Amino acid sequence: MITLLTLAVRFAAVGLLGMVIDFTITWFLKEKIDIEKFVANTIGFIIAVSNNYILNRIWTFNSKNPNVIEQFYHFATVSIIGLLLNTVFLYILHEKFNMKFYSSKFLAILMTFGWNFLANLLYTFGNV
Repeated sequence: MITLLTLAVRFAAVGLLGMVIDFTITWFLKEKIDIEKFVANTIGFIIAVSNNYILNRIWTFNSKNPNVIEQFYHFATVSIIGLLLNTVFLYILHEKFNMKFYSSKFLAILMTFGWNFLANLLYTFGNV
C-alpha cells in the first residue's frame, strides 16, 4: 500500500515538472510573443494541468477509474480553483507587494500546492 507521504512526494514531483512546463510556456508567450502576462500565465497553467492530470492519474494515484472524462473534469475543476487562487496570489504579490513577476509566480505556485494535493487526493482520485 502506498503511503500518504509517497503520494505527496509523487504529486510534488509531477507538480515540479508541471511548474517547469508552466514557467517555460509562460515565459515564451510573455517574453517572445509579447502576450499579456496574465493571459500567458493562464495558457501555461492549462498546458501544465493537462500534463499533470495524465502523470498523476498513471503514476501518482495509479487510478483505474474507467471514467477518464469525468475524472479529468474533476481534475480540471480542482485546477481551475487552483488557477484562481494562483492568480489572486500572483496579483497580490506582484502588483500589491511589488515582487518581481517570476518570484511572485513561484510563490503563488507553492501557496496553491496544498489545495491542489488535498482536493485531488480526496475529490478527483478518492484515495483516502
